[in-house]
Amino acid sequence: MTHTEQAGHSTGDVATDQAGHGKSNLPLLTIGAIGVVYGDIGTSPIYAFRQAVNVRPEAAPSHIEILGLLSLIVWALTLTVAVKYVFFVTRADNNGEGGTLSLMALARKTFTKPPAWITVLGVLGAALFFGDAIITPAISVLSAVEGLDIVAPGMARWVVPITLVIIVGLFAVQRFGTAKVAIVFGPLTAIWFLVLGFSGLVHIIEYPAVLWALNPFLGVEFLYTHIGIAFVVMGAVFLAVTGAEALYVDLGHFGRKPIVMAWFGLVFPCLLLNYFGQGAFVLQVGVENVESPFFEMQPEWALLPFVGLATMATIIASQAVITGTYSLTQQAIALNLLPRMVVQHTSETQSGQIYMPQINTMLLVGVLVLVLAFRSSDALSNAYGIAVSGVMVVTLSLLVVVMARNWKWHLGYVALFGVVYLLIDGGFFVANAAKLFQGGWVPAAVAFVVAITMWSWMAGRRRLSEKTRRDEVPLEFLVDNLSKKKPTTVPGTAIFLTSDVEGAPTALLHSLKHYKVLHEQNVILTVRTSTSPRVPDDEKVTIDAYNELFFRVVVTFGFMEAPNIPKALALARKLGWKFDIMSTSFFLSRRSLKLGQKSGPLRFWQDRLFVRLARNASDATEYFHIPTGRVVEIGTQVII
Repeated sequence: MTHTEQAGHSTGDVATDQAGHGKSNLPLLTIGAIGVVYGDIGTSPIYAFRQAVNVRPEAAPSHIEILGLLSLIVWALTLTVAVKYVFFVTRADNNGEGGTLSLMALARKTFTKPPAWITVLGVLGAALFFGDAIITPAISVLSAVEGLDIVAPGMARWVVPITLVIIVGLFAVQRFGTAKVAIVFGPLTAIWFLVLGFSGLVHIIEYPAVLWALNPFLGVEFLYTHIGIAFVVMGAVFLAVTGAEALYVDLGHFGRKPIVMAWFGLVFPCLLLNYFGQGAFVLQVGVENVESPFFEMQPEWALLPFVGLATMATIIASQAVITGTYSLTQQAIALNLLPRMVVQHTSETQSGQIYMPQINTMLLVGVLVLVLAFRSSDALSNAYGIAVSGVMVVTLSLLVVVMARNWKWHLGYVALFGVVYLLIDGGFFVANAAKLFQGGWVPAAVAFVVAITMWSWMAGRRRLSEKTRRDEVPLEFLVDNLSKKKPTTVPGTAIFLTSDVEGAPTALLHSLKHYKVLHEQNVILTVRTSTSPRVPDDEKVTIDAYNELFFRVVVTFGFMEAPNIPKALALARKLGWKFDIMSTSFFLSRRSLKLGQKSGPLRFWQDRLFVRLARNASDATEYFHIPTGRVVEIGTQVII
């Protein structure tokens, strides 16, 4: 090879994003974070305290027991969200991005050959997120609409139909994008939190003795004296912290500072006030006289608007989960954990605004089935928690690796942090796993199916790569032979896409075999995905020249970026390559996969799943944004 060059251009967008989103936008980002990041945890007061005080339907809890339950909720919020997520997890950003797959990529960076268990943890965390994604919209919207039964008791039979209509409407509007609607998410959710805080404060003033629940020993004493139902209690208490993982998942959209400011400035105080207010109300009127403290503690004149506001808050919480699922799927595709799917960009200015029809349909069907099967947030709460607590355990495991290898913490401090939070997160996970047969199997089953799909896709890709590598011709060998005995050349540029940097592309071999000509310029193009969320333009394209006929171009995208090949190749003009899309043909190899005869039972069904996934994968032309009129596809058959 004669030379290697790298494109030299950096956009302001990337620089701004990695610098922390800019100080001038801090108030707007903080308001936005309130709507997107905290929508889920902001709807937990609707059902979390209710479930905690009803853990023993046969016996109403006493005064001291209610304080103990409230203490557990308060300290779960403090230790899990305020300490673990705000102070530690949000610091583990991968060039500004967060989430399980981003944390997995960050942990893998420190290893020359990353161990398989880190990838397994990443896959498990992503799969569990999918399990959570179908439950959050169902339980959130159901719990809010159930408030109608308190406003007008005859409305009980309409709760499920109204919930179904809201959910269908929510998923139906996804294709139009949420950029315009999202502008009001922040202010609406901020109003929601202020109302939560004020409604709780009123009852705290009437019954200030509820503040004794600040004493953590009341919670510990409750667990010690009720050891027989401790796991059931912890499962109910955990409902108060569901949504905490959103602080990390949405880190890239807002930056750490707005998320932290929103938490301590509004969200945390208002949540505490509301939970204490619910406790004060129950202690005043007696737990046996209350079915839903969240709604019943409101004045009668405010009930209907309060139910309306609660419904809006749950729709916003559901929207955040839906868009988070799109984002996670896009990352999984980029990291080769899932096959390509259709990704539609709903905004011309914001690359993160995407719509994925296949994911949208699967989520919609899953949510509707859950609402029809469980029919109440009370029943659905048993299914809620196992996936979220599982994600928290996975996050903790990967965070410990980052602390030790990326941050270079002393191993003693890492071990202390890991043990303390393993007791907390592990306790929550075991408590939720105890509800496996009461509904917890639903997210577990979804997570299992997603994990098996990811595992089969990765294993199938690896076997396919090994198969094609055995049959391939080394690229340098082919280039040397063609330089000695040149075939007929025709004007223009041919770009051959291949994932293998060493072998000659199948499309090139078949083109030579059938057409017996070469273009004036032949580019062997490989697209790679970085372990960073975004790659600056000055590092995106590298060009290696073999001779005057052949060039190798490697384009690297971040796992959060939309892979647009024509835009990336336009950067190569700075290197002197006069890329002209109208005189360029893209040659793609379309593999037709066939099942081989020799395979065991496990391998057989896994190969069948891989072949089905590959056939249903979206077209590479569309995925890489290549103009269809410039593409030549050459079919090959591969037996796996």
